[in-house]
Amino acid sequence: MTTLRVGLSYFPTDYGIDIRELAREAEARGFESLMLPEHTHIPTSRRTPYPGGGELPKAYSHTHDPFVALSFAAAATRKIMLGTGVCLVPQRDPIVTAKSIASLDQLSGGRFLFGIGGGWNVDEMENHGAHYETRFKLMRERILAMKALWTQEEASFHGEMVNFDPVWLYPKPAQRPHPPILLGGGSDYTVKRVVEFCDGWMPLARPPFSAKDALARLRKAAAAAGRDFSTLSLNVFLAPPDQRVLAEYRELGVHRAVLAIPDQTRDEILAVLDQYARLLA
Repeated sequence: MTTLRVGLSYFPTDYGIDIRELAREAEARGFESLMLPEHTHIPTSRRTPYPGGGELPKAYSHTHDPFVALSFAAAATRKIMLGTGVCLVPQRDPIVTAKSIASLDQLSGGRFLFGIGGGWNVDEMENHGAHYETRFKLMRERILAMKALWTQEEASFHGEMVNFDPVWLYPKPAQRPHPPILLGGGSDYTVKRVVEFCDGWMPLARPPFSAKDALARLRKAAAAAGRDFSTLSLNVFLAPPDQRVLAEYRELGVHRAVLAIPDQTRDEILAVLDQYARLLA
């Protein structure tokens, strides 16, 4: 039976619990990680429907920048892993993002997890000059460019969408060769991308999700690409806070289960943490 890491996901809003307190309380209760999402802004057009159905939750338009919030969380804690869940890479400059991540990883003592995604809000990404149809090609090149910046003394990259001649970029991340890159999504294309340029898969635990099937898909894709399956991890995002489900994940060899913290008041959130903490026993 493997060790299942149990983490948390939270929208760090300007009206919610202070991220420093949340990180300290999560660490004190024994949670392995805290992951924060990213939305730079929400266009008022609301042209893109909310994937969850219905109205877009308030938290989406009130979310702190994840790297600033994670820096405060890192300064307030000692050992909890801190990550993005997910960072919208097509909306970010790769050189600036590589610098932010390397700085955060080094200053936190190697505690950063780089959860990434292509994004779903079409007009949001268009405001950044990215396009829905090519977002995954852009994401791939930006990730490959960032990996070069983190691992090479004089890094360069020449792709269709990312292009720069040799540069120096320091600091390098504390984690070598770089922080774990965990890709969200559920398609077969996602799994192929995981195997090609990531370190783990982070699918949503929404029906008809099956951890057993997900592991089989990841293993099959790794074999097809000639990659060692043991170098990859399955990280179930928004996992159900259910002891039986988590026991199944542990038995199967799931690496990490990330539980969602609801958009509630400080006291209500702390009560939820207490409920979740019972699952760690």
